[in-house]
Amino acid sequence: MELRRFVFRKSDGRSYIQFHSEPGLKKLDQQVPHLLDEGLLRPASYQEPSIRYNLMRDEWVAISASRNQRPFLPPTDYCPLCPATAYLTNAAGEICKTDVPLMSRPYEWAVLENMFPGLGHGNQTGHCEVILYTADHHSALSQTPSHHIRGLIEVWVDRSQEVGRKEDVKFVYIFENKGVEVGVTLHHPHGQLYGMNHIPPFIARELDAARKHFHTHGRCLICELAEQEGQSARVVAQTPNLVAYVPEAARYPYEVHITTRTHRPRIEDLTQAERSELAVLLKVVLTKYNLLMNMEFPYILAHHQVPHKADQMESDLTRLEQCYHWHLEFYPPYRSPGKLKYLAGVESGTGLFINDTIPEDKARELRELPTEFEHLLFPKKVDSKNER
Repeated sequence: MELRRFVFRKSDGRSYIQFHSEPGLKKLDQQVPHLLDEGLLRPASYQEPSIRYNLMRDEWVAISASRNQRPFLPPTDYCPLCPATAYLTNAAGEICKTDVPLMSRPYEWAVLENMFPGLGHGNQTGHCEVILYTADHHSALSQTPSHHIRGLIEVWVDRSQEVGRKEDVKFVYIFENKGVEVGVTLHHPHGQLYGMNHIPPFIARELDAARKHFHTHGRCLICELAEQEGQSARVVAQTPNLVAYVPEAARYPYEVHITTRTHRPRIEDLTQAERSELAVLLKVVLTKYNLLMNMEFPYILAHHQVPHKADQMESDLTRLEQCYHWHLEFYPPYRSPGKLKYLAGVESGTGLFINDTIPEDKARELRELPTEFEHLLFPKKVDSKNER
């Protein structure tokens, strides 16, 4: 799938990128988007983020005081992320600009450099973006057609590659927070990207485990897990090239991981066929989540992949690309209807997660929920001899 991208720069230095599907723009070249108004700019009080080193935990902590100014659940008639061809005017006659620039044509997908980032360029702590899934404020990734999810995957690929090339970025982390249960402050369907100047703790631990496994067994750990889980009682759904499963030692009751059967270090390494299958598999898994409790199911969606640059302790990036590869992890906060899994004393204080469900039971529960998209996981091949 090919997308066309149009890059604009706000006067506060932040970039804004609109993505459009290629076929539509080929037919309607006159609808190429043009910037009419740059929209909201960073306030004068903005403070550049920094990071501090926690000696006792051997990890970095980001300090970003300006994030306290970011919008928190704004009124339903004012969304900072919705596209517009004209800005609204409030009762006092004031123009209510949004962070999305006023464009001659609304976006299909868009990327906006975060106004209140957790990391920033000024202190070379990294780079933060907001990824807008759709122009429809009342939609969700689960409600999006698989062909539109396919376009979003191309946006993920584009941003992972470009941000990964930045001098102050070692690791590209793409994620989504969905639902007030996980702390969402804006309801418009969107995800985020953090380009970090270091390898964060959870990824560092996974990389260390993958290095040890490769040294002992000569094989990528994620590849081996994909093969084993695809044949286990924990499988949720699969395609010819990908598998979705509840991990054997799941920390959350409905935790699901998705990965490719073939070794792919980063999201940009997925083939066109794998990207298309991922779009369908995401549609199926998200629909199953919604059917679980008859609601738009909240979750955290996390992309884990190989860093784009080696950390100080890892001089051989090629070795990392051999022993670890891209996968998605879903962390839903519900353990049963009306009951949230809180990270309380044990989890928060020691890092030991306690899962009060059986992973095989939760996988079966998800697997047996029928969706109308299941037939797309293994589409029937058309016999060319009988094709008219």
